[in-house]
Amino acid sequence: MLGCDCPVCTSTDPRDNRLRASAFVEYGGLSILVDCGPDFRQEALRAGITHIDGILLTHNHMDHIGGLDDTRSLNLKEKHPVNIYCEEYVEDTLRRMYSYAFAEPRYPGAPEWRVHRIDPDKPFLVYSNAGDEILEWEKGFGYRHSEAVSDVEIPDPVEVIPIHGYHLKNKGISVLGYRFGNIAYLTDMNLIEDSEIEKLKGVDAVTINCVKIGTHNSHFSLQECLDFFEKVKAKKSYITHLSHLLPKYTEFAQMLPEGVYPAYDGLVIE
Repeated sequence: MLGCDCPVCTSTDPRDNRLRASAFVEYGGLSILVDCGPDFRQEALRAGITHIDGILLTHNHMDHIGGLDDTRSLNLKEKHPVNIYCEEYVEDTLRRMYSYAFAEPRYPGAPEWRVHRIDPDKPFLVYSNAGDEILEWEKGFGYRHSEAVSDVEIPDPVEVIPIHGYHLKNKGISVLGYRFGNIAYLTDMNLIEDSEIEKLKGVDAVTINCVKIGTHNSHFSLQECLDFFEKVKAKKSYITHLSHLLPKYTEFAQMLPEGVYPAYDGLVIE
């Protein structure tokens, strides 16, 4: 946290040096990003990410969508639009916040996105971007669009199951988590109906958010996290979206029951 000299913010343990929460998922031959916050560029460079088939957004807060403009470099490198999957209200926010990316006539160099709306109650497919239209950069004009190449090998789409929750217990802000086969990534929730938790049964690994041990207006408390993990019964459970209001990594890890771990930047789950 800017300007803070607490033990967490001044810790030399790299697991206490956290950027905004996000996940990169390699699933069924596709590369999928969950959320694209203001730290995306730094995170992607650190992780060596050079290809993204689709970006799944959990909700419309700046710490989860504020890095989307940096995906324009993928347009130039891969010569394809970037596919974004989100709820309708999130798309509305993108159209306001990034109006230049949707405006006509096109501003040369503006991000090229294709937005796919998600129904929170239905599984959906994420497709390889290899079958998308081709973008060819022309100096002084911008991108020329042409049909996709028909003779390239295109991986099959993968099914993703959305897990619907709320950022406020009065159901004020809709948030989506996602299940990819036997893992699931959830964040920024403090209310999840039991019917949604049923969709998580059988996962090997799951994440959920916590910013402090006690109650919080829009995030799970530590006890609420543990209660959630007990319902899901995953083999391994991870707490993400941590803040400096929680203890340092080593101390926090010792507080948690068996099978529950603090997440940290660079953590890989297989």
